[in-house]
Amino acid sequence: MSTAADKTVDRPAPRKHPETLLRVTDLRKHFPQKKPGIIARADAPVKAVDGISFEIGRGETVGLVGESGCGKSTAGRTLLRLLEPTSGTIEFAGQDVTHVGGGELRRLRRGMQMIFQDPYGSLNPRHTVGKIIAAPYAIQGITPEGGVRTAVQELMERVGLNPEHYNRYPHEFSGGQRQRIGVARAIALKPQLIVCDEPVSALDVSIQAQVINLLEDIQDEQKLAYMFVAHDLSVVRHISDRVIVMYLGKVMEVADRDTLYEAPLHPYTHALLSAVPVPDPRRAAERERILLFGDLPSPQHPPSGCVFRTRCPKAQEVCAVEMPVPVEIVPGHQVACHFPEKRTVV
Repeated sequence: MSTAADKTVDRPAPRKHPETLLRVTDLRKHFPQKKPGIIARADAPVKAVDGISFEIGRGETVGLVGESGCGKSTAGRTLLRLLEPTSGTIEFAGQDVTHVGGGELRRLRRGMQMIFQDPYGSLNPRHTVGKIIAAPYAIQGITPEGGVRTAVQELMERVGLNPEHYNRYPHEFSGGQRQRIGVARAIALKPQLIVCDEPVSALDVSIQAQVINLLEDIQDEQKLAYMFVAHDLSVVRHISDRVIVMYLGKVMEVADRDTLYEAPLHPYTHALLSAVPVPDPRRAAERERILLFGDLPSPQHPPSGCVFRTRCPKAQEVCAVEMPVPVEIVPGHQVACHFPEKRTVV
């Protein structure tokens, strides 16, 4: 089975990033709910993101992985302030931006941008490509040197689009080309951080590889930091320096790429990695497949103690009573589990 990672250029070993660009501490995003009925009454909130902490260094790519519904996309949108955090702190370039608003929030957007998952729904069908890519300049009140049209056409050429298609509309482009338009819009203001919300999941495998290589080239040129939200663990392994594993709004494990894939500690990480397709049938037959039984619990009513305990093969009584806190087993490798175990699953 061919994957996007198979078609991309080999990436060097994870790099060290001593300078922190983004620091998220105990971030929570809860969505208020109301009980059905004639009289509106408050119900338990949906805890989409429930107390996560992590850092991203300058020029670093941090992968954020987990099942659908675990809170990955909500976390990305919240740290960019597209969603208002319920509690916690977000520090960007040494500044607390958790509660900034108005013009200060607009200025913050210059340094933090996003590439959305859906290349079809993230572009206004009534606007030309030129107007879409030029939107950041208009919103920020910036006139680039040489004029907006010249700057936009240079961006189009940089991401592999024909500058002569400046006046075309999104419906005239393929899915991969539309995602390139989204990339051009995101890098227009030369940000320091881009949240990539599953940017290749809706694309064909061969197109995925092209977009990933484009993102890596732009990162090397502009020294960007990425938070790469994805469910395809093969892609995450290729592009990431470090990986964060989420489950039901909480962080289960954090480690550099090679450590996480070669020596994972959390039972949930073991299960995720065992599901990664292996192109060699002999290796696939020899590898242990870890199945998680039961459905993902409701984020409105998560289990007591460890949120993973209802599906964990190693769960014991203490897991139902005491919530595990992230512990650094070795430098740079954190795990939130009462019974961590080193296993080789890929």
